[in-house]
Amino acid sequence: MTGQTASGRYQQLSQARSAVLERARTSAKLTIPSLLPPSGHSETSTLPTPFQGIGARGVNNLASKLLLALLPPNSPFFRLMIDDFTLENLTQRKGMRAEVEKGLNKIERALMTEIETTAIRVSAFEALKQLLVAGNVLIYLPQTGGMRVFRLDRYVVKRDPMGNVIEIVTREDISPDMVPASMKGAVKQKSKSNEKTIELYTHIVRQADKWTIRQEIKGMSVPGSHGSYPLDKCPWIPLRFTKIDCEDYGRGYVEEYYGDLLSLETLQQAIVEGSAAAAKVLFLVNPNGTTRMTDIAKAPSGAVRSGNAEDVSVLQLEKYADFQIAFKTIETIQQRLSFAFLLNTAIQRAGERVTAEEIRYMAGELEDALGGVYSILSQEFQLPLVRVIMFRMERQKKIPALPKGIVKPTITTGLEALGRGHDMNKLSIFAQTASNIAALPPEISKADFLMRVGTALGLDMDGLVKTPEQLQQDQQTAMMQQLIERLGPKGMDILRDQLKPEVQDGSQAPAQASA
Repeated sequence: MTGQTASGRYQQLSQARSAVLERARTSAKLTIPSLLPPSGHSETSTLPTPFQGIGARGVNNLASKLLLALLPPNSPFFRLMIDDFTLENLTQRKGMRAEVEKGLNKIERALMTEIETTAIRVSAFEALKQLLVAGNVLIYLPQTGGMRVFRLDRYVVKRDPMGNVIEIVTREDISPDMVPASMKGAVKQKSKSNEKTIELYTHIVRQADKWTIRQEIKGMSVPGSHGSYPLDKCPWIPLRFTKIDCEDYGRGYVEEYYGDLLSLETLQQAIVEGSAAAAKVLFLVNPNGTTRMTDIAKAPSGAVRSGNAEDVSVLQLEKYADFQIAFKTIETIQQRLSFAFLLNTAIQRAGERVTAEEIRYMAGELEDALGGVYSILSQEFQLPLVRVIMFRMERQKKIPALPKGIVKPTITTGLEALGRGHDMNKLSIFAQTASNIAALPPEISKADFLMRVGTALGLDMDGLVKTPEQLQQDQQTAMMQQLIERLGPKGMDILRDQLKPEVQDGSQAPAQASA
């Protein structure tokens, strides 16, 4: 790469991207063609329209679910954490976690305010759709705020065998008026007179301890474009939907169900074209009959003409049985795709008495299927997003600089949220089992039984089940309350009279000692 231009490096790396890009365009053709249009497409070009709409509906639905899971509105998707040992070493005091977490919570709210006000979710939704269809997308977080999304045909990436990014090259089309004044003369000499746009290349390379960045136009470096970023705070974040070892690019979700989408597209096209042919009304007149063709063709509605009804017939397509087979196949494929894209129609069975709990259970099963998707997006999207925004706000003096390596962001949505949902299910099972504990035979220790049930479910039993001392105290309190209710308003007076001698003895003893 020494001495090689960014444009030359882009052309070199684009050869390995060609097969991935072709698969992505094929997937987009069956879902949302505008996400990744064909090569040479412009705003005036017409895109192909699929015969079926379940692909586009599924992509939009799944992208919306991922967006709500990864970036929930009005709720932080991360926490700033510090372990107990580090906290005690820094403060030299115990019990300081509450104060430290209070300060970290202020920084969390400042970060969430930055995310809300810079409209990152709009670009994130577009990036998620690109991930589902193309399997790859590049996001850029500029210093001025917001987020930019680069399609697969606008960048190339190089990874090491472990999947770590080592090089990124982007290509943008800019107006000649956006070229820096110091370069306009040289760029104009190398440009054609009819060029409406100029290609701007951005080259990001990973070094031993940092990222280096530079930009060039027509093989010339842009003044002031050279810079560097820490390894974990690079604003250029290439995302992939699936992680495949020893491959630079990922695979899209649509590609995994391409067979069903292609079959549905073919069958739907056949049904639409066949229905159009069947809807055509065509009358046939017997050439050897007594009825004249002109009488039938020119006769208005309700007219009376002489002729024989057997001489006239209507052309019909005897394809009803064939269409029924196609319809049943389409229903089967649509059901499979509805499950794949988490559509609500897939979780509600046909019936009059479908309970809400049944729908809730099936919806939870479908959400669990996204566990693998959440895991890779939390590491390659959410964590870098938080780190870059924190770095940007620290440089802008919007938040205080945190000690390096001490405070670490932890993702609390996505896969972690699914884990909390399973914890809730375990607690519900434990509570249901505990409610039936009275039916156990006397030979079984109820306290030990509850402890073993909680251990089998993997629950933290500390504080969940009361100790024998706590149960005894609760029984005494309950007995006292029953006694007060049984004796009526005079119950407190009776108890006071019973306790009065003890109080008097305790008060007289110091008086006698002083005498």
